[in-house]
Amino acid sequence: MQAPSQDTGLAGRREWIGLCVLSIACLIYSMDLSILFLATPAIVADLDPSASELLWINDIYGFMVAGFLVTMGTLGDRIGRRRVLLIGAFAFGVASALAAFSATAEQLIAARALLGIAGATIAPSTLSLIVNLFKNEAERNRAIGVWGTAFSVGGLIGPLLGGFLLQYFHWGAVFLINIPAMLVLLVVAPILLPEYKSPDGTRLDLASVLLSLATVLPVIYGLKHMAADGFQLKHLLPIAAGLAVGWLFIRRQETLSHPLIDLKLFRIPAFTASLLVNLAGMFFVFGVFLYQNLFLQFVLGLSPLAAALWSVPSSLVFTVMSLQAYRFTNRFGPVRTVLLGLVVNAVGTLAMAVAAYYENIYGVLGANMIIALGFVPVVLTTTGLIVGTAPPERSGSASAISETSAEFGGALGVALLGSLGTLIYRWLMAGADVAGLDPAQAAAVRTTIGGAIETATALGATTLADKAMAETALGAAAAPAWLEAARQSFSTGFAVCCLLAAVTLLALAAVAREIYARAHLDEKALAARH
Repeated sequence: MQAPSQDTGLAGRREWIGLCVLSIACLIYSMDLSILFLATPAIVADLDPSASELLWINDIYGFMVAGFLVTMGTLGDRIGRRRVLLIGAFAFGVASALAAFSATAEQLIAARALLGIAGATIAPSTLSLIVNLFKNEAERNRAIGVWGTAFSVGGLIGPLLGGFLLQYFHWGAVFLINIPAMLVLLVVAPILLPEYKSPDGTRLDLASVLLSLATVLPVIYGLKHMAADGFQLKHLLPIAAGLAVGWLFIRRQETLSHPLIDLKLFRIPAFTASLLVNLAGMFFVFGVFLYQNLFLQFVLGLSPLAAALWSVPSSLVFTVMSLQAYRFTNRFGPVRTVLLGLVVNAVGTLAMAVAAYYENIYGVLGANMIIALGFVPVVLTTTGLIVGTAPPERSGSASAISETSAEFGGALGVALLGSLGTLIYRWLMAGADVAGLDPAQAAAVRTTIGGAIETATALGATTLADKAMAETALGAAAAPAWLEAARQSFSTGFAVCCLLAAVTLLALAAVAREIYARAHLDEKALAARH
């Protein structure tokens, strides 16, 4: 075992090359969350999955990642973070090959599940290894920024690369591209990356692993289905079941001498505050982005491709900020960076509320860029604080808790803000004039904006899905009043969610300021912690 040194010397070429290797692994991991979207039609045509099977093909990867993050992070602390990463990389390559050559929907679901379990080793292992590679605080902040950039770039290029591969190759190619990257990791990692593990080296508690899975998976399942189907009481059942098991999980951790999750970490004020800020940041950004994509297509009438192209500038801001966030952290310190970032994020969401209400595309995209300016430094800095304030031997577990928090934050944001917007839409549309529609059509129009667009299309006015074309082809007066009311109702719901986000983020900044102040966090000392 190579334990990290206690000096704060600058990293050399070996460390920076190691960071590049870890970042490639993160990019592939992130890419696999989104690259399958464009391949779905080809998979449907080839494998003919049922509706339920198609849902699991898309969702099982994220479910398995979320469910196994804590287990894999803690396993890295116990048997070695580099070892877990290498095992995961090998499994990721094998699962990619199995997915690429799947002959049935069931085989593809199983391969995607294995991909998710293997993918759960990557995020916590890479982050904790970065902490060990970079002893100097300024360099570590920069390295975490590069690590975060890999996730942003992976999410950005996943659909683009997938589209290119699907144009010329079989759909399995979207999985085969993982294999070369994993082979590079397997060859280079033993040479460049240090090994580190907890000195106690105790075994994992199998009962805790099973309880953690039974906690996370039902909750994520319920939240994802709530986001897809709207708020329904039946989706609360798996969430409630997961929370009940979670209570049992916590009780067990309190009785173990070597728990799967060290609950003492949550007694560190800076750790807990950073975790909550991180979760809230993901909560609001994922929720706002969901609305933004729907707004561009349903309200402004853009095609999916046009909406994606309009979103490129803000995506570039996210990527650039990921690379430059370390400058803010190094100059202002972690705490002030987090607090200022929350304020900037609140300003961005407030601007988004105004732009959404007035249905202004330039305002929406400009607000998105402001959000990126605040969100990226907040998330990357709190990630560094979560790992930096934990004991060195628990940094793998702390990394996994951070990633699990991000998964929950994103799923909660999409589900809860999506449900709030739907409630506002239905409330505003309750009195809409739907004369001329049969009861089923009227119900669809009053339920969701998507239902209103589909109803307009089904009536033969296909151009009504595009506002500009509708006004040109039919004249503004020809568009049914309920369609414009639906757009205004959706925009109002979007604006209310953004306004709620702005107020909450400002309140969170005030609370976080008090917690960090009471913690008496020695920011300079973090440089010597790992």
